[in-house]
Amino acid sequence: MEARLQSEFDQAQHIVFLTGAGVSTPSGIPDYRSKNGLYTGHRNAEYYLSHACLAQEPETFYDYVKQNLYHPDAQPNVIHTKQAALTQQNRATVITQNIDNLYRVAKCAHLVEFHGNMYKVYCQVCGQTVDWHEYLKDPHHDADGGWLRPDVVLYDEGLNQLNVQRAVGAMAAADLVVVVGTSMRVYPFAGLLNYRNPQAPVVVINQEKLDLGVPIEMVQEDATKFFTELKV
Repeated sequence: MEARLQSEFDQAQHIVFLTGAGVSTPSGIPDYRSKNGLYTGHRNAEYYLSHACLAQEPETFYDYVKQNLYHPDAQPNVIHTKQAALTQQNRATVITQNIDNLYRVAKCAHLVEFHGNMYKVYCQVCGQTVDWHEYLKDPHHDADGGWLRPDVVLYDEGLNQLNVQRAVGAMAAADLVVVVGTSMRVYPFAGLLNYRNPQAPVVVINQEKLDLGVPIEMVQEDATKFFTELKV
C-alpha cells in the first residue's frame, strides 16, 4: 500500500465504493462472466434470471436461483469488512451490484444494493415479506398460496428508483470514488460514474486493467491484498 494512497483514504470524508462480483469471489461466491462464472456454465442463464421466466415458468426460475444464487454459508471477507468499517465511521457509502447479502452480514452502515438482495423475499400476491429459509423450502406463500420471489432486479425489470436516487446523491457528494471487483460494463450501474463529483479522484482496484472513459488511478492487484493492507 503506497503511503500516498493510504493518505487519500485517510483524508476522504465521503468515499463511495462501487463494487461488483469480484468482491465476493474470495468468499466462495462465483461471479457471472469469468471462465467459471455463472453465465459461462448456463447457456440460458440470462433467461433464467428474467421476469419472463419468473412469470411464465416459475418452477424453472425457482430451481435455478435456489441452486445457483444462494450461498448461506458464505462469510464476508476483508474487502467487505474494511469497507463496512469505513461506513460505520460515517465516512463511506457502498453501492454494490451484488445480491448476496454479505455487506449486510458485515454490518455495512451506508449501503445501496443497486440490484436488490436475494435474502429479501416477498409474496407476489399479498406483498408480505417472508423469511428466505421458508422460500428455500417452498416457493409458495403459506398464507395465500402466492408465488414468492427474491427482491432483486431481474432482466426486463426496472430498477428501484429510491436506490437510484440514493446512489446518484452519494456519487454527487463523493470526495473519493473507489471501484472494486467490477468491470463497470453493466448499465445503468456503470453510468453512475457520470454523476460523480468532478473533483473526486477515481481509484480502481482490479486485477484486470480497466478503461472507464474518465481519469482514473489504476491499482492493478488483488483487492484482498489491497484491503488487508489498508488501515481504517
